[in-house]
Amino acid sequence: MCLISRIASRNLIFADFFRLDLLQDCVNSCKRGCSLYHTASSALLLLEVSVSDSLLHRSSDVNDKGNPQASGFCANPSSKMYPFAVKVIHTLDWKVASKMKFGKTVKCYGIYHALDIFRVIIHVFALAGMRMEVFALLRYIIGYYRKANCPMSELLCFLLDSLHHGERSPVVCNILIKVLASNSMLENALDVFFQAKRFGLELEILSCNFLLKCLVEANQGELVKTLFEEMKISGPSPNVFTYTIMINFYCKGLSGGSDVDVERVSDVLEDMMKSGETPNVVTIGAYINGLCRAGHVEFALNLIRKLRMENQFLNVYCYNAVINGLCQKGEARKALRVFEDMKNCGVLPDVYSYSILIDGFCRSGDLEEGLSLIWEMEGQNLKPSLVSYTSLLNGFSRYGLMDVSLQIFRSLKFSGYKCDQVVYDVLINGFIKQGDFNSAYKLFEEMICSGLVPDVYNFSNLMHGFCKMGLLDKALEILNIMLESGVKPSSFTCNIIVEGYCQEQRVEEALKFMSQMHNRGIIPSLFSYNAVINSLCKEINPETAWELIALMLKRHSFPNVVTYSIILDGYAKFFGFKKALMVYLSMLKVGVTPDVVMYSVLIHMFAGKSQMQKAYRLFEEMIGKGLKPDVISYTSLISGFCKVGDMKKAWILYQVMLRRKLLPTVITYTCLIDGFSKLGRMDLSEMLVDEMRRKKMIFSVHIYSILFYAYLRLGKHDRALEVFEEMRSQGIVPPNDVVCRVRGLDASLVDNG
Repeated sequence: MCLISRIASRNLIFADFFRLDLLQDCVNSCKRGCSLYHTASSALLLLEVSVSDSLLHRSSDVNDKGNPQASGFCANPSSKMYPFAVKVIHTLDWKVASKMKFGKTVKCYGIYHALDIFRVIIHVFALAGMRMEVFALLRYIIGYYRKANCPMSELLCFLLDSLHHGERSPVVCNILIKVLASNSMLENALDVFFQAKRFGLELEILSCNFLLKCLVEANQGELVKTLFEEMKISGPSPNVFTYTIMINFYCKGLSGGSDVDVERVSDVLEDMMKSGETPNVVTIGAYINGLCRAGHVEFALNLIRKLRMENQFLNVYCYNAVINGLCQKGEARKALRVFEDMKNCGVLPDVYSYSILIDGFCRSGDLEEGLSLIWEMEGQNLKPSLVSYTSLLNGFSRYGLMDVSLQIFRSLKFSGYKCDQVVYDVLINGFIKQGDFNSAYKLFEEMICSGLVPDVYNFSNLMHGFCKMGLLDKALEILNIMLESGVKPSSFTCNIIVEGYCQEQRVEEALKFMSQMHNRGIIPSLFSYNAVINSLCKEINPETAWELIALMLKRHSFPNVVTYSIILDGYAKFFGFKKALMVYLSMLKVGVTPDVVMYSVLIHMFAGKSQMQKAYRLFEEMIGKGLKPDVISYTSLISGFCKVGDMKKAWILYQVMLRRKLLPTVITYTCLIDGFSKLGRMDLSEMLVDEMRRKKMIFSVHIYSILFYAYLRLGKHDRALEVFEEMRSQGIVPPNDVVCRVRGLDASLVDNG
């Protein structure tokens, strides 16, 4: 839609102004009352009055074809609208102007006349310094176009343009940027910024900073960088507030990643110093906060000490960032010393300072210090926040002191605190961990009676607690209450119930539940599908698990390497080696890359079949892909080599495990002891047994049996009987075959005696 109104309609407006002899008076009035100079824009307004009557008459018959409100076009708009507009311009009376709603004006007189009238008023108000009024008028127009879903580009050009393309108003341009930015129309605002550059207009730093701040808040990282760089190149020159916005931007991890970009922050600070701008306390606070979020807490603390020695003003925000950083690292005591230093320097702590420390001490288990800080706050006439008390409740609940937590909770309610969902959630979880489901459920009901609607997190936590204790039916009751309350379950909620069904081997009900959730628009996560597949594979039903893959794909849930690993393991156990390999090949065809778990399953398969060459090749392939073999991978290989009697390779793998700080399991030791015992190397077997004892590992019946028979083979009957007695003393019931052999030994010893 072309927004540049026809010259006829413009002439019509100013012909009326001319007839009423008001335009010149308006400009003169502006000059007298507002101390304004006679700008080129005002002069151009006067030029419009030199219009012939014949042209004026033709203009009134022009058909406004490009107007979306053409049906509302008035044949003679001047009879009502123009005198009203002239009055606004003559008096500069906002009460009169505010009655001119843009939407109504469009409806009565058409879009072109409405835009012409409003543009004139906007530019005159801008000349008179009536910025708030200009903001309101521009907001009316932008709001109308946005609601009508009309293109903005031509409108913005039109609003910036003055009559006959004369001198444009930088005031209008600056305010237009603010209007667009405040309405989240950030790309349009940036377009206006660049248009102003093309027109040669000098923009104000305030409007540019406002736009920059809005772009940061909207996470528009690339646009933030573009605007900042353009300001440095062509102006307006960044000031301390501009640099502070950019430091905040890089400190909050909004520059394209989640981490603080300390290097870029340092570059911005360096640019700031070079430009002659001095950082203020807000800038310093943002920098310190960014350093702490990046983990450079010690550096931030040293910076605070340095600035304090230079008598730089520091506020509580600077100290709070360091205190929080130390508490996050578990150094609550050191944070308390910084807190005391802050008070000694005359910086008064706020509620947030105390809340950080209380949380830090409660998380580290020092509940007494947390309580003392609460009392200190009350002594300083600082009312502890609900967040402070929540940290305290969380600390007592974590350590099982639910009676104390409940007492604090009751005193809070008595003191007038309105406990929120987080407080209730902390207490409910505490009771669930203790197995006190009656108290947990009573609190849940109390929360509802208090007018709080539990959110999905509250419901899910309660269900999770019940499922962990094997109370699935109780969890299902909570689910029904959740659905009746209109709270939509999340994928996490779905996972909880599915896992609960699977733990009770109710796989069919789990699948039915997943279908119900899918019909409600809740997509079961991969975790839910994997839980069902795992249960099916355990129930000697891996073929059904394999068929479930098709349903997953139909519902746009794509199996991952964990899914295939579970099925592969199931097939290997119940259908044998060849069918398991078919699953593996199918996985490779769809582009799923094996992980450590998958490789471990495969290595175990080949090792179990004594195909050690293939098993070891897979082991090397895994390492070649940058994956780190786990204990299971090493143990499977060690077991395989021990089985085929290659104890040299088994021993080398064991040594590599130790070098890589991987702790061998009882199974690892059992394989090695069995392998060396079969070769008669009881010295190495006994060394491994001693190592297990040093690590206080629990011996299995299998290890004792291996040692018993090894000593028998070597004719060391006394040592065999010692192993038998130790087995009994550890409370392990010896196998029947071992008992029979011991009886035979006893009889033999009697006969020999």
